[in-house]
Amino acid sequence: MDNYGIISILPVLVVIVTAVITKRALESLFLGTITAAIIIAKAAFWGTWFEHTISEVGANAGYIIMFGMFGAFIRILDTSGAAMGFADIGVKVANGPKKTQIFAWILGIIIFVEDYLNALGVGVAMRTLTDRWKISREKLSFIVNSTGAAVCVLVPFSTWGVLYCTQIDQVGAFDNMTGVQAYVHSIPFMLYSWIAVIIVPLFILKVIPLFGPMKQAELRAQNEGKVFPEWYYEDKEEVEELENTQKKCSAINFIIPMIVLCVIAIKTGDITLAVIISCVVTFLMLAVQRKMSLAEFCDCILGGFSDMMYVTMLVLMAFELATFNDELGLTPFVIDAVQPVMSPALLPVVSFLVVAALSFATGSFWGVAAISFPIILPLAIALGTNPFIAIGAVASATSFGSHACFYSDAVTVTCAATGIKNIDYAKTSIPLIMLPFALGVIAFAIVGFVFN
Repeated sequence: MDNYGIISILPVLVVIVTAVITKRALESLFLGTITAAIIIAKAAFWGTWFEHTISEVGANAGYIIMFGMFGAFIRILDTSGAAMGFADIGVKVANGPKKTQIFAWILGIIIFVEDYLNALGVGVAMRTLTDRWKISREKLSFIVNSTGAAVCVLVPFSTWGVLYCTQIDQVGAFDNMTGVQAYVHSIPFMLYSWIAVIIVPLFILKVIPLFGPMKQAELRAQNEGKVFPEWYYEDKEEVEELENTQKKCSAINFIIPMIVLCVIAIKTGDITLAVIISCVVTFLMLAVQRKMSLAEFCDCILGGFSDMMYVTMLVLMAFELATFNDELGLTPFVIDAVQPVMSPALLPVVSFLVVAALSFATGSFWGVAAISFPIILPLAIALGTNPFIAIGAVASATSFGSHACFYSDAVTVTCAATGIKNIDYAKTSIPLIMLPFALGVIAFAIVGFVFN
């Protein structure tokens, strides 16, 4: 891996600036990867870009299947009316707009094992319920993704927790405790993650009023009944036809497949296998009840892959950008640049800011953590900074990246499950996310001085 210095930041800047100007995520990522290819290969950039693209498609073929089956699962539940059946049951518990949103938040905390499972399960389970109470899909996406990685990092036996415990073990910074023990000691210092989770009900209960584009989205949903962004309603005939053809069947056809999805995912650690088995189980249940034919099931599979084509392309392009960033040496360059200004008291807040910026820029949270832990942990010990605070800063920062990076896989899965585009999430959620981010910066600055 070469280090291209400050020029390594350029592809990420191209992505962010282009996204702000065009309000389109996929095209912005494409320009970012092209910029990176030009930096690396100059005149031969097209061949380099094409090789990287083909490589990412091959290396991530499992994601293509996973996202396609996500789409198929959603289609089957919607087409059969199982989602509507669940909504009829759920409305007895979530019998108001605030209760419905709190229910979604609690459900997100309960499904803490894996952030993909969280986004798919909560997003699909709650969207029909939130539609009934005229809660915008943008608000639902914010609630769902706020209980994704932010909750996962707070639990040592989630996928995030297990990975980070392993990385801490590999660093070998603690002689008298395991990586798991060190991680558990660090959980109270994962300040951004705690704030991000706690602040959601404050928005729901209007203790903190909504502002910016999210407020406008909620007003649109409440006053006009439009729970989706405006682009969804451009083809009115298609929307009306979809609404008129929606069926309804027993909630059991929704509940059992969701239980199967969670159990298989937890037991095997393979969410792709879990969603495939869930699709088959759902079809068998519906076929026995004569609610779905084999032909309709096949149509749902094909339709699901078609629905997820944009999502799949977005994720693959984000992975390609992350690969280019690695080749450009973006993460080591940024960390090396800030090391001279580190001090025992400043290390927590500086680490949080730097790793958060890298996580947002690259969309590669586990990759950034894998690079950051071996640098920041020994540095913390050498400076005399509380190492548990350092772990908390890195874990919190990567959860911020998953929360805020609009072209990441986490946001993409959330948007797919809730039926909006990534750029809709960016416009409405990022301004809200800046509040827990600012509070997180202040919190890490305080603990840095108090504990050092």
